Amino acid sequence: MDKLQKALKATFGYDEFRPLQREIMEANLAGRDTFALLPTGGGKSLCFQLPALLREGLTLVVSPLIALMKDQVNQLEAAGVEATFLNSSLGVKETKARLAGLHQGRYRLLYAAPERLMLDHWQENLRAWNVSAIAIDEAHCISEWGHDFRPEYRQIAKLREWLPNIPLMALTATATERVRKDIIKHLRLREPEVFVASFNRPNLSYRVIPKEQPTKQILDFIKSRPMDSGIVYCATRASSDRLAESLSERGFPAVPYHAGLTNNERAQNQELFIRDETRIVCATIAFGMGINKPNVRWVIHHDLPKNIEGYYQETGRAGRDGLPGDCLLLFSAGDAAKQTHFIDEMTDAHEQQIAREQLRLMIGYADCPTCRRRELLHYFAEPYTEPSCASCDNCLQPRESYNATTHAQKLLSCVYRVRQGGRFGVGMNHLIEILTGSANEKIQRWGHDQLSTYGIGKDLARPQWSAIGRDLLRLGFLAQDAGQFPTIALTDLGLEALKSRRVIMLSKPVELKKIRVPRTGEIECDETLFDRLRKLRKRLADERSVPAYVIFGDNTLRQMAREYPTNTDALRMIGGMGEKKLAEFGSVFTNEVAAYLRTYPKVNFSEHSE
Repeated sequence: MDKLQKALKATFGYDEFRPLQREIMEANLAGRDTFALLPTGGGKSLCFQLPALLREGLTLVVSPLIALMKDQVNQLEAAGVEATFLNSSLGVKETKARLAGLHQGRYRLLYAAPERLMLDHWQENLRAWNVSAIAIDEAHCISEWGHDFRPEYRQIAKLREWLPNIPLMALTATATERVRKDIIKHLRLREPEVFVASFNRPNLSYRVIPKEQPTKQILDFIKSRPMDSGIVYCATRASSDRLAESLSERGFPAVPYHAGLTNNERAQNQELFIRDETRIVCATIAFGMGINKPNVRWVIHHDLPKNIEGYYQETGRAGRDGLPGDCLLLFSAGDAAKQTHFIDEMTDAHEQQIAREQLRLMIGYADCPTCRRRELLHYFAEPYTEPSCASCDNCLQPRESYNATTHAQKLLSCVYRVRQGGRFGVGMNHLIEILTGSANEKIQRWGHDQLSTYGIGKDLARPQWSAIGRDLLRLGFLAQDAGQFPTIALTDLGLEALKSRRVIMLSKPVELKKIRVPRTGEIECDETLFDRLRKLRKRLADERSVPAYVIFGDNTLRQMAREYPTNTDALRMIGGMGEKKLAEFGSVFTNEVAAYLRTYPKVNFSEHSE
C-alpha cells in the first residue's frame, strides 16, 4: 500500500477511494492548485483531510457555515485527527485556548469562515501557524451565477497575496461551466488541475407529482418510511412552521428550520435532527448546506425550487452514504407564478434576468415527460446515454401522448390574434384569461374580449391550459421573451403549425399512481440486528454528545448486520472501521452481535443480493 491508501484505511477505515479522490489528493500533495467538482456524497471533504495528515504544517479550510465546521471537526476527532474551528459560536476563553493550540502547532486542520479570515492580525497568524495548504469548501458561493452567492467569499482572494506559495484547492458539489470559470478567476487559481466527477447519483430516485393536497401527499409518502430521516423544503418560513406543526400533530415529530427562528432555536432544531431525536425537518433553503448527515433517506420539495442547481444540491442531501434516497417534488403552476412574482419585485435588472432564465429551466425540468436523470445531467453538460434510468417516474411510468391539435390550435391562434395588427404581446396567464373568457379589467381595457379567440377555451380549467402552454414552449411552438414582462410569441414552427393545422401530440399530465422505485445501493442485511445496532450506536453517541453517524454510518452498521462479526479481525473487514474506532468501539459491537446470535440464527444472504 502507498501512503494515501494506508492513511485512508488506518484513519477512516476504507479500502477504496471514490472516483477522482486519489487524483485530486496527489495533485494537491504535489503543490498544484486544484479545482474539484464532486457531487454531494462524492467525498469532497476527504480530498483535503487526508493530505493534511501526510504533510507538515496546518491545512486551512474556508467554510461558510458554523454547523459544517462543528460537524466535520466532530468526525475528524472521532477518527483520531487533531482538528479545530474558530467561529462566533465560541466564547472568549475557548477561542483563546484554540488560538494557543494553533500557535503551538497542535492541529492538522483549522476550519474558519471567510469573514473571520479578514479580521486584524489574521495575516500574521496564518504565517505564524505554518499554513501549508488552503481548501475553499462550497466554492460556488464566490460566483454571482452560483445558486448561493455570498459577497464575503470575494475577499478570499486576499489569501493568495498573503500566502502566495501555498497550494489552493477549490471544492464544490454543483457548478455549471460558467460558475466553474468564475470560481477559478475570482480565487486566482494558477493553472489549476480541474477535476469534474459525474453528477449522476445512481442511488437517488426522482419523482414529480401534481401538488393537490400537499400535507396529505407528504403524510402518505412518510407513512411508509417511519424510521427514516428526511427533509421537506418549503418556500416560506410560514409554510415550514405550518407543515412541521401538522406533521407533529399527526404523530410524525418534525421541527422547522428557517431564518425567522432565533440562532438558539435553529441550533437546537438542527441538533435534534442530526442526533436522530427528530427524523423530519421542514426547512427553507437556509437549511442543509454543509450538514453532513449521511443517513437522510428522502428529500421532499413542498414548493418549486428557484433553480436546478439549488434543486440538485438539496436533493443531493439524501443518500450521502451511498444507500438509497428518494426525492419527491410537488409541482403546481401556482408555485411557478409565485416565483415569477418574487422575480418581478427584484430591483436589479441583471439579477432579474438571471433569475428568470433559471426559473424557466426549473419549470422545464418539472414538466418534462422524459428521463429526469437525463434532464438533470444535461443541465450540467453531462451526457446520459442509457435508454432508461429505471429510477425516475417518467422511466418507470412513461407519460402517454395524446392528440392535442385542437387545443394547441386555440392557444396558438390566441397568441396570433393578440399580436395581430401591431398589438403588444402578453404573458401566458393573460392568454389563458382570454381563452377562458375572463371579464377582468385588463381584458376589457385592452379590448381582448373582442378577439375571435375570447372564451373558446372554456372547456378546460386554467391549470390544464397552463400545462398545454408549457408543453408548447418546451416543444418550440411558442417562445417567451426574457425581459421584465415576459411575453409569449409564435415561433416560425408555431406559425407553420397554425397555418398547416398539423397534428400536435402533447404529453398527458402525470397521474397519481403508486410507483415502486428500485432502491439502488441497498445493502441487504438482518433488519432486526441492524435496528439493535442502531440503538446501541445512539446510546454511545448520546454519551459522547455527538451525532450517531460520528460513531458509525448506516452502511457500516448494515454491513455488520450482514456479516455478523464477533471478533476484531472480522470487524476490521467492515467498511468505515478505522484504527481509533476499532479500538474504542470494536468490542462493544462484537459483543452485541454475539449476544444477538445466542438468541437468533444467522440469515444467509446470496452473493448477488446487493
